[in-house]
Amino acid sequence: MSSIDPKVAAIIDRPSHNTDSDDEDALISALEDDSSLDAFREQRLQQLHSEFIRAKQMRASDYGTYTEIKDEKTLMDLVKDTKLAVVHFGKADFGRCGVMDRHLEALAPTHFDTRFLHIDVNNAPFLVTKLKIQVLPCVLAFIDGVGVDRIVGFEGLSHNPDNFTTRELETRLLSSGVLVRAKVADGGGVRGFGQATRKQTKEESDDDADEWD
Repeated sequence: MSSIDPKVAAIIDRPSHNTDSDDEDALISALEDDSSLDAFREQRLQQLHSEFIRAKQMRASDYGTYTEIKDEKTLMDLVKDTKLAVVHFGKADFGRCGVMDRHLEALAPTHFDTRFLHIDVNNAPFLVTKLKIQVLPCVLAFIDGVGVDRIVGFEGLSHNPDNFTTRELETRLLSSGVLVRAKVADGGGVRGFGQATRKQTKEESDDDADEWD
């Protein structure tokens, strides 16, 4: 995947940017107003236009959404046909799976190059066995259908074993190459888990932190 100019990325990734608004002129104006771009103005304007069109096409194809998949055959086909995919294997009544869902829901709209998918383990018995999923939540990262990372529970996301930020999850997925570039600012993403999450996790530790099967 080709790299994108940092100044173009800063404009296309703005939280207020909405590709459905057809407000490309405002984005181009923002780039033109930068006096430091004289040497590369035309190149960057063309790249901004290309990125704008690409983002619009991707978001029209369910990229930028966190999608629940109901059966494992559909999931396998999607992962096989998708360049970058993040899949959460979870269970509706597991508290930690709900926490992971909310973080992934926060990431999905900002990372439109990657498909964010979720499936209940009860709907994926073959994959659960094949992928040896025993602890929930379990998040797998795929590039061209090949698994490149596995997040088990909240392991490896934060120094706090019971809590993590959206930014920390993004950093982990960036390191695996399944996300294109950082888009969550410090303190951004999902907020407000803190003590409530730790209390919930303690109460549900028998279900959420140990083996699922």
